[in-house]
Amino acid sequence: MNDPHASLDPGMLAFYKALAAKTPQGAENWPLAKQRTEWDALCQEFRAERPDSVEVTDLFANGVPVRVFKPKHVTSAPGVIYSHGGGWVLGSCETHDDMCAEMAAGAECVVVLMDYRLAPENPHPAQLEDTLKVWRWMLGGGKAHGIDRSRIIAAGDSAGGQMSVALALTLREMGLPQVNAMVLIYPVLGVDMNTSSYQRNADAPCLTRSEMLYYLKSFLGPEDHPNWRDEKAVPNLANDLTGLPPTYITVAAHDPLHDDGVIFFNKLKQAGVPVEIRDEPLLAHSYMRARNHSLPARAGFDAIVAALKKLAHT
Repeated sequence: MNDPHASLDPGMLAFYKALAAKTPQGAENWPLAKQRTEWDALCQEFRAERPDSVEVTDLFANGVPVRVFKPKHVTSAPGVIYSHGGGWVLGSCETHDDMCAEMAAGAECVVVLMDYRLAPENPHPAQLEDTLKVWRWMLGGGKAHGIDRSRIIAAGDSAGGQMSVALALTLREMGLPQVNAMVLIYPVLGVDMNTSSYQRNADAPCLTRSEMLYYLKSFLGPEDHPNWRDEKAVPNLANDLTGLPPTYITVAAHDPLHDDGVIFFNKLKQAGVPVEIRDEPLLAHSYMRARNHSLPARAGFDAIVAALKKLAHT
């Protein structure tokens, strides 16, 4: 049988093998505390140095812990409300510190990384509630940290992609000022596990089908729970995407979630929303973390930063 991942970039595959040595497949069955401790430690091990051009402040935004990354040379810049990945179960400001610092420097934006409440202790809509609190803070208190409240972008990777879209859908529903753009990085946007990408990548490096099912159940509850039919929790269920902001989506061929992003791209396009998609044929889920180990991953990360800069400063 042909190996479906034979075309995966060797540098990325080597990086994932190093990750898998610490958090092997099946780690989602570990006790929750161990999952989080091991993931935090692993991210710390591979964490890059922050750019010297960025200053960092930890604070509470309407009660939600956040980490603010501000380019030192700017007095006012677009703000990015950033939702980290980790299946809504793992992750923190520590796991995404270096990537957000590099985004702030490269895109010349003030990046606000949220330490939102995690599932399963806090299922949907807790994450959306926290996102709204931080968004409101950015419109007010964010000015003191150099945020231009007229230019706010929603961005996030994996589960954070869903959170970014949930924010945009909610702002539209409530008639509140819409975010200027969205940047969705290998996002979770659906619950259909029979897509071709879920089938071919069921046992892919970094993220498997069984892991994704665990994360979805942690976030949404049992499969008969109404959350599974809530378009804010599952954006690909939305029939009407008109009024959403310009969007950049990146997907990876060796990722179960690949088709989630493609489906959403097509829905946005049909709704008349300006949207761009970048498909990475050599990469897998969470490729940003491999940017210093894989040339295609570095190119993909640089494209994300460029998209942020373009959307924020247009």
